[in-house]
Amino acid sequence: MQTDCIAGSFEFEAFDGRRVVAAFDGGAITSQAGALLLRQTGRAIGLFERLASCFIDHRDPGLTVHGLPALVGQRIVAIALGHEDLDDHDRLRHDPVLALLADGLQSRRSDCAALAGKSTLNRLEHAPEGAPGRYHRIGHDGAAIERLFVDLFLEAQQTSPRQIVIDLDATDDPLHGHQEGRFFHGYYDCYCYLPLYIFCGRHLLAAKLRRANIDASAGAVGAIAPIVMQIRQAWPRVKIILRADSGFAREALMAWCEANGVEYVFGLARNQRLEKRLAAGLDEACRVSQVSGVAARVYRDFLCLPRIAGHAAAG
Repeated sequence: MQTDCIAGSFEFEAFDGRRVVAAFDGGAITSQAGALLLRQTGRAIGLFERLASCFIDHRDPGLTVHGLPALVGQRIVAIALGHEDLDDHDRLRHDPVLALLADGLQSRRSDCAALAGKSTLNRLEHAPEGAPGRYHRIGHDGAAIERLFVDLFLEAQQTSPRQIVIDLDATDDPLHGHQEGRFFHGYYDCYCYLPLYIFCGRHLLAAKLRRANIDASAGAVGAIAPIVMQIRQAWPRVKIILRADSGFAREALMAWCEANGVEYVFGLARNQRLEKRLAAGLDEACRVSQVSGVAARVYRDFLCLPRIAGHAAAG
C-alpha cells in the first residue's frame, strides 16, 4: 500500500518569541522530534515546574545559567527519548528541538549552550535529601516528589471513583556491570536490582529502586501507607483494593491492610495444604482441559478458620 504522506505542517506553542513548527520538508535537522510532544504534555500538567518545586536551589541567582525547571525537563525528556546516560547531554545540549526545554533559545552566557551539560545535571541527580550543604547547592524533598506522583493520579480523575484497585509488583532491572548493590537473583537468573512498582490502572503511583537480595515484599507497607492516606484525604469514601502476586502474600502486609480497612487480593504459592483444599476443583479443571484440549480455569472459594494465639484451631 502506498504511504499517505502529510504535506502540511503542525504548529506548536510559541517559545521565546519564535514560532515552533513541525514539518516534513526540512531535511535531517534533528532526531529528537518527540521532545515537542513531551514538552507540550509536560506544560499541560505543569510537570517540570511542579517537580522542580520539590528541589531546593541555593545557587547564586546571578551566576545560575540553567534554572531548575529547565534541568528537570531536560533530564525527563532525554530519558524518555532513550538517553539515560548523562554523557549524552554534552551533545544533546546543542540540539535545536531539545533547546525548547531551556529557559530561552539563547544562553545567558556566550560560553554556554541553551541546555545544561553532564556536569550541571550531575549536580541535580546527586542532590542530597533536605537542605543543600556547602558542597551541594541543590537539595531535594523526597516526600514531596512521592506525593506528586499521587497528586497527578488524583487530578487525572474527573470524579471520585467508588472503588480503585492498586497493584504492587516487583520485577528485575538487569545489570550489565559492577554497579553498587549488585546481587544475583535466582528467579530472574541474572544480576539485577529488584524495584518495587505501585500502579493504579495506567498511573504510576510509586517506584522504589531496591537491591535484589531482599524479599519481593520488602518495604511494601512503608510504600503503600502514605499513598493510601493521601488518596483517602482526597476521596474519603473510596473503596481501596490492594492486588499482588504471591510474592506479597506476607503477614505484615496483610495485617496492615486489615488494620487500615484496605481489602486485598494476593496470589498464594502452590503448596500441599492448598492442593488438598482445592482437590475437587483441580480434578474438574483437568477433566475440562482433557475434553477441550486447552488449559482450563475453575474457581473455588473457602473460608479459613481463625487463628487463636497459643492454641491449635479445632473443627
